[in-house]
Amino acid sequence: MKRILLTLALIAGITFSASAQKMAYVNTEYILKKIPAYKTAQDQLDKLSQQYEKEIESRYQKLEELYKSYQAEKVLLTDDMKQRSENEIITKEKEAKDLQRQYFGQGGTLEKKKEELIKPIQEKIASAINEIATQDGYAMIFDSASNPSILFVAPRYDLSDKVLEKLGYRN
Repeated sequence: MKRILLTLALIAGITFSASAQKMAYVNTEYILKKIPAYKTAQDQLDKLSQQYEKEIESRYQKLEELYKSYQAEKVLLTDDMKQRSENEIITKEKEAKDLQRQYFGQGGTLEKKKEELIKPIQEKIASAINEIATQDGYAMIFDSASNPSILFVAPRYDLSDKVLEKLGYRN
């Protein structure tokens, strides 16, 4: 019985202290859209992605042409020539897939470029949020953009514009 009362008292104390804490939220998508450097970085990433896609598409088109040519000449080729042609097709296909992984795969060129361009902006935002939280005594600041389980938060608790102001941007 004492355990139950002690547990209830502990829960009540935690609930009371948590309700006394200041909480707010930011919308990082909104903040990022207001930062010109982010738009520039995103445009660079889009151009790079399109360039990589064109290069890979070109390789696959050449591979398709090589395969069609092989199919058309297959009946005229010796077994040795068929084997060499098939090996060439397999090699070219592997090269195209490897290039695709190199550009778009996990840890690939595009991901590294994104980290290079976007991460400093995200770090500045995080730093501004931490400064605001420390200065104004917030216990928690949520990101409404990345947490879809937050169903409603009153706009008066939105610190997004304050973060933008801290970063030197006006609305």
